[in-house]
Amino acid sequence: MTTAPLTWPELEALDTIQPERVNGPTNAQARLRLFGQTEADVRVTLFRDNHAWCPYCQKVWLWLEEKQIPYRIEKVTMFCYGQKEAWYKKKVPSGMLPAVELDGQLITESDDILIALERAFGPLGVAMQSPQAMPLRRLERLLFRAWCSWLCQPVRSARQEQFNREQFVEVVSKVEAALAATPGPYFLADFSVVDVVFTPYVERMNASLFYYKGYSMREENPGFAAWFEAMETRPTYRGTQSDFHTHVHDLPPQMGGCWENGEDQARANQQRVDQGPWLGLPDVGYAEPENSREEALHRVLKHRENIVRVNPVDSQIFDQALRCALTTLMQGEPCKPPQGSDGGLRYLRDRINVPRDMSIYAGKRLRTALEATASLVGDAQGPEIPVRNRYDQNPADFAPDREDSPTLPFGLNWLKR
Repeated sequence: MTTAPLTWPELEALDTIQPERVNGPTNAQARLRLFGQTEADVRVTLFRDNHAWCPYCQKVWLWLEEKQIPYRIEKVTMFCYGQKEAWYKKKVPSGMLPAVELDGQLITESDDILIALERAFGPLGVAMQSPQAMPLRRLERLLFRAWCSWLCQPVRSARQEQFNREQFVEVVSKVEAALAATPGPYFLADFSVVDVVFTPYVERMNASLFYYKGYSMREENPGFAAWFEAMETRPTYRGTQSDFHTHVHDLPPQMGGCWENGEDQARANQQRVDQGPWLGLPDVGYAEPENSREEALHRVLKHRENIVRVNPVDSQIFDQALRCALTTLMQGEPCKPPQGSDGGLRYLRDRINVPRDMSIYAGKRLRTALEATASLVGDAQGPEIPVRNRYDQNPADFAPDREDSPTLPFGLNWLKR
């Protein structure tokens, strides 16, 4: 027995979310952050990617949020999902991200940006070039290289695969020792810029190795487990944090490919990341917020016309199917969608992007509702996610307000605002 889908007005009546993007918690949709100050206090503009995929952007973003420095955000297309905006190429000819304008001066390269910000606003715990930070920054680069060697290089034998794994685990043991050398969970006695430096790629390592190699970094290393747990107490990190599904599918074109080892554990992990269940994956450890379903509903309602418009399924069919999924999301009861809508529901399921579109638990709840609804009518999948590029996420292709500032419809490329 299934329930009838709620109407759009009935769903809108369930939307209780009133986001505060400018002065509220860290979020991926803001274009201005003031932390209770005024626009006259803004000295910084951060240029980062539309989708919150860029690890170096996350590093600068997290630093600004931790220091509560008022700043503006301009969002730019990454090479892997579309054409770089002409206005940005005039400003930064290489097109690389991130960049920052500080008091009118343009700065590129994330480490140089953080050093410049320190000089203007003071360090976060310790300075980037301090004796405490420098050895740990070098350790982070060592870990990065070992990860790339294991993940991004095709191997010709099981022996070579094992060697790459052991090389990575050896470096991880050094990082574990560094974490164990302090009384708390962070890299130094207290949270600092060192934790910010480690955050982006450790988060991506945790996702990619779980999916492609069957190695759960967070579960197999107690120091990292405690570090993640401590990071997740910080609203700043929660606001920038992504999930496994987003990372494992945005990384291949950025990294030049990610190579799976074909082992049973990796295949089982891939099945779970791609098709669920998503709750309980080791990509998040803090308790689910009470309003995660409401957040997912709010984000869909804000952009529902574009969500329906870009879906590969007929718009009238998909409109009803989407209402069925949202009914299940909010009421917990199965709601049978129209025949032929299963591929469209899974297309949307696969293109929810955390945190661009919504926070991590909201994304899990929405994916779960979409999959549960699709399964009532079939097992059709949406178009495969590309691995050589992510042009399915190109901002310029979807309902642009103007050439340099597209509106991003969720499902192909949502939520810029």
